[in-house]
Amino acid sequence: MEQETARRLVVSPLTAKTHVSRTMVKLGARDRAQVVVLAYESRPVRHGRLG
Repeated sequence: MEQETARRLVVSPLTAKTHVSRTMVKLGARDRAQVVVLAYESRPVRHGRLG
């Protein structure tokens, strides 16, 4: 996951992993799946649409 995120953001995989980890802490999410659920529930993303 971090490889794809890093490629899209044009950052290193370690930087992407750090961003994911910090996002999870800020949201109080226990895993990446919960971050996805929170994103869909708050509506900043739409199903089937990628950057």
